[in-house]
Amino acid sequence: MSDNNPFNHLSGTFVKVSAPMAYVAYVELLRNPVNAFNEPFWTELGNVFDKISEEPSVRVVVLASALPKLFSAGIDFTALSLPNNGSDPARIAFQLRKHILGFQDCISAIERCPFPVIVAAHGIAFGLSVDIISACDVRYAASNTVFSIKEVDVGLAADIGTLARLPKIVGNHSLLHELAYTGRNFSAAEAEKLGLVSQVVQGSRDEVIAAALTLAKQVAEKSPVAVLGTKHLLLHARDHTIRENLEYTSVWNSAMLQTEDLVNAVKAAQKKQKPKFGPMGSKL
Repeated sequence: MSDNNPFNHLSGTFVKVSAPMAYVAYVELLRNPVNAFNEPFWTELGNVFDKISEEPSVRVVVLASALPKLFSAGIDFTALSLPNNGSDPARIAFQLRKHILGFQDCISAIERCPFPVIVAAHGIAFGLSVDIISACDVRYAASNTVFSIKEVDVGLAADIGTLARLPKIVGNHSLLHELAYTGRNFSAAEAEKLGLVSQVVQGSRDEVIAAALTLAKQVAEKSPVAVLGTKHLLLHARDHTIRENLEYTSVWNSAMLQTEDLVNAVKAAQKKQKPKFGPMGSKL
């Protein structure tokens, strides 16, 4: 990775951003000893992804842990402080709801990032890890990854995205229910069977990150107009009927078909050359 990091201004205390190659933002989670999330950590993660979303030189993001042995142990319960002012249950509920919505919004920053986000998980990936991973577009896991939808073991239903997104991601709903009800550990191979991850990479951190960066390079070479539009339309399709998405896509592409990227791609194909696409312009 280059010593001259153009994305250094995006980094925070616990979330580091670098540029391993052109158009790729590499985001690393770094809070020793186990990447346990407290409020400053998850707030910073959301802020970093919101800032990345405005970077015109980014086309794809890779998310991983900077720690060699694991992705994240989940929530740091030793630092967890819930609002509880007063004795009226309704007023306490309003405070807690605001807190939960703010937390959800930080993790959803990954999904609303206009660029594809590829996550590379390894080692332990418990609790909030699954919320984070399920918010990503492409999910790779090292063969040594151990997952758990852990929330049921601490007396609550997962509320930051796992239960909202996984039913729309995975293909084996029976297995999903089993894992969510029991909180048991499951392997990378079982995660692939579930549909949570699309590829299991033999090895650990280095190997899965290398695979994710290889994919990122391939995506970064495509038209950014086409890739951003594809992510946008895929998310729209997930939350709408087929007819609604087709109607929406017709409006979207009535504008996007006018891009110069289409002309450049056709000309490059005719010359049997790899097309080159310009930056998106000013901050998005």
